[in-house]
Amino acid sequence: MLEEILEQVQKGTLSVAEAKEKLATFENLGFAKVDHHRKKRQGFPEVVFGEGKTAEQIVTIIQALRARNNQVLVTRISKEKAETVQKTCPDFTYNEIANILFWKDEARPAGNTQGYIAVVAAGTSDLRVAEEAAVTAEVLGSNVHRIYDVGVAGIHRLLNHAEEIQNATVSVVVAGMEGALPSVVGGLVSHPVIAVPTSIGYGANFNGLSALLTMLNSCASGISVVNIDNGFGGGYNAVLIHQLAQKGAGKNEDTLF
Repeated sequence: MLEEILEQVQKGTLSVAEAKEKLATFENLGFAKVDHHRKKRQGFPEVVFGEGKTAEQIVTIIQALRARNNQVLVTRISKEKAETVQKTCPDFTYNEIANILFWKDEARPAGNTQGYIAVVAAGTSDLRVAEEAAVTAEVLGSNVHRIYDVGVAGIHRLLNHAEEIQNATVSVVVAGMEGALPSVVGGLVSHPVIAVPTSIGYGANFNGLSALLTMLNSCASGISVVNIDNGFGGGYNAVLIHQLAQKGAGKNEDTLF
């Protein structure tokens, strides 16, 4: 890209000012500095955390991101705030369960079209966090299989999906209460498991702390744990693993986004 820009300047098809703008590592919006080189460094564009930002600030940020990327993701954004943003950006889609607002350029390559990530949720009460993980993975270009309401209180429900989970590249396992589900899944599969504790549970659950500690102390191998209710972190890490698996299988890196 650098060589192309310099050649355009040399030929006179691109001004120095335009070249400077293209080569800038971030865009200063005054209240925010949008990191346009995030995708070059990490493989994905900057993701916007919606909490604490006004709808107007989010609109300005996502318009800057959309100008240079083929997908934009806003997490932890309320329905009311999302609807305000959509008045200016009607082509953005809102997932109310996940509290995620996103846009994808459907004309561009989807990304990791081979294989899939399994997002496994213990109970219906965990769906907000599970959907945050699933939608994040989908927006970032991976296929997702959702396997919901398969908690350890009815282990036969999980075993009914054992083969589907085992065939995934990586599993994101979401659970509250005592947080035992990742240990069970970890004992059934030969791929990485990303455990996501949720704040769902009664008093001694301590808003997810008991689930977090259970997952950190799991006796099953191959389990990594993200923070409480961090579905985004679980989904993002799963995509990184899934992407590496595709590269290892001979997928052309140039086709990624």
